[in-house]
Amino acid sequence: TGTLTRFTREEAKEMVENLGGRASSSVSKKTDYVVVGENAGSKAEKAKELDVPILSENEFLKLIRK
Repeated sequence: TGTLTRFTREEAKEMVENLGGRASSSVSKKTDYVVVGENAGSKAEKAKELDVPILSENEFLKLIRK
C-alpha cells in the first residue's frame, strides 16, 4: 500500500507469486504481511487494527531473498 519506490506493484506481485504466495488488493485477518511504501493510507491502518505485520520495501526484499 502507498507509493512503492523500489519496484512496481506488478513486480512485487510477481515476486510473491514466484515463491508460491498470493498477492491481494485488500487486507483481512488472513493476510500474512502488508508491504507499505510512501504515503500509506487506510490499508496500513487496517493492518494495524488486525495485527497484520507491516513491512517496508527493504524488509519485504530481505524476506523474499531468504
